[in-house]
Amino acid sequence: MSAQEQNRALISSLIRDIPGFPKPGVVFKDITPLLASPAGYRAAVEELAASAPDGIDVVVGMEARGFIFAGPVALALGAGFVPVRKPGKLPGDVYTQTFSLEYGDETLAVHTDAIMPGAKVLVIDDVLATGGTIGATAALIRRLGAELVHVSVLIELGFLGGRGRLEAVGVHETSAVLKA
Repeated sequence: MSAQEQNRALISSLIRDIPGFPKPGVVFKDITPLLASPAGYRAAVEELAASAPDGIDVVVGMEARGFIFAGPVALALGAGFVPVRKPGKLPGDVYTQTFSLEYGDETLAVHTDAIMPGAKVLVIDDVLATGGTIGATAALIRRLGAELVHVSVLIELGFLGGRGRLEAVGVHETSAVLKA
C-alpha cells in the first residue's frame, strides 16, 4: 500500500457520519475524531498540500472548518494564509458574498486588501457539498483581482453536484482527498 493510500485509509477511518445533523435529511461529516488523532490530522494536511500546484502565493480557508486545514497547508507550502469569515468578524473594510447552502443562506467576508492582485490562490476546505461556500469564496478572490488556481477539499460529497456547480462558475481545478 502506498503512503497516499495509507493516509487516505487512516483519514477515512477517522471521519464519522452523523445522520440528521444539523437537520433531518443531512448526514454531517464529523471530522473531530480525525483532528483528535495527530497521525490522522497530519495525514489530512499532507494529502491536501500534496494536491497543490507549484507557485501558490496564498492559501484561503473559510470559516470555520476550512481554517483548521488551510493554515497548516499554507505553512507546508511556504505560502500566506487568508481567512474568509462570517460578517462582522473582520475589523477592516471587507467585500461580502451571499450564497445558498444545502440548509440555508450564508454570507462570507474578506478584507479588501487581503490578497494582492495577480496572486495565485489555493482554496482549502473540509467538505465540498453543493459548492456554495467555495463558489462564494471564488467570487471574493476574483473581486480581489487574484487568480484561483486550485481548490482542494478533504471530502467531496459527489451526489450533491458541487463540482458541477463550481465548473459552471469557472472553477475547474478541484481535487478531493476522499469522495463520498
